[in-house]
Amino acid sequence: MTALKNDRFLRALLKQPVDVTPVWMMRQAGRYLPEYRASRANAGDFMSLCMNPEFACEVTMQPLDRYPQLDAAILFSDILTIPDAMGQGLYFETGEGPRFKKVVSTLADIEALPIPDPHKDLGYVMDAVSTIRRELNGRVPLIGFSGSPWTLATYMVEGGSSKDFRKTKAMLYDNPQAMHLLLDKLAQSVTSYLNGQIMAGAQAVQIFDTWGGNLSAAAYQEFSLAYMRKIVNGLIREHEGRKVPVIMFTKGGGLWLESIADAGADALGLDWTCDIGEARQRVGNRVALQGNMDPTVLYAKPEAIRTEVGRILASYGKGTGHVFNLGHGITPEVNPEHAGAFLRAVHELSAQYHE
Repeated sequence: MTALKNDRFLRALLKQPVDVTPVWMMRQAGRYLPEYRASRANAGDFMSLCMNPEFACEVTMQPLDRYPQLDAAILFSDILTIPDAMGQGLYFETGEGPRFKKVVSTLADIEALPIPDPHKDLGYVMDAVSTIRRELNGRVPLIGFSGSPWTLATYMVEGGSSKDFRKTKAMLYDNPQAMHLLLDKLAQSVTSYLNGQIMAGAQAVQIFDTWGGNLSAAAYQEFSLAYMRKIVNGLIREHEGRKVPVIMFTKGGGLWLESIADAGADALGLDWTCDIGEARQRVGNRVALQGNMDPTVLYAKPEAIRTEVGRILASYGKGTGHVFNLGHGITPEVNPEHAGAFLRAVHELSAQYHE
């Protein structure tokens, strides 16, 4: 494989020295970019975009071509590819987000679920990873990803997005045996899926626990974190002669940083509700931190964006172990010029912290 021309993202995740704080954005390939909207129109729909490796590569590369400051590419895909490969029938309703043709509601439903083979059942994702990696040609590292078992389970039980997770939480409390079986199958599926991505060329992986923060403290430990820990323990951690860092991101998980830091990942993603300097004090040298600007700051003027970037950098302070990111994904209505101002500010303002 081609040698990396820019590896500061990987170095920061491993708490190695860097010249400036590396930066990327969750959902950096997405609807805020006109070139993405054009590609999606050409593909026909979102799933066609995801399932065609050439289109997935095209949209993965778009933000990198627009913003030379980006220090990583992230695979363009969707977190719900695994439930789809388990036979749930993923589709998208305009204005309503993801939906499933089948829902999981009983122990028998869960027992019937297969564990997908990443190469046979999700081969289009592996093909996308290898295609993107080839196209990157060592420009920046490629991030692979998956949803967490708990987050995937919520969609499978609810049949789509939910505001209160009533069906999923009812199963959790009424029938914990069924929920644990579902989460165990999902943990096995996510482990093999991420390992497949690593073998195909992903140089770091992130586990997105979007809905873990909606659980009680006790339920989070038992039904979310325990299964992410199981995944991390089963991942390939070295490939192509270098470490493959793992990032664990629980949105709303600020109360539990210490236990997340002990779960085996190399880095923790932070949402915008906690102070990154305080988070650094709490976790010490155990892990790197990724985050954590409020995505809605990007609606403000470039001067205000720059001020907020400076505040977060100052809060983290000197030294490595920080990957700058938003506290969640960039939103569709953001002006692309504002995203550019954000990325430039990170590199320009962070050099002083790496002397």
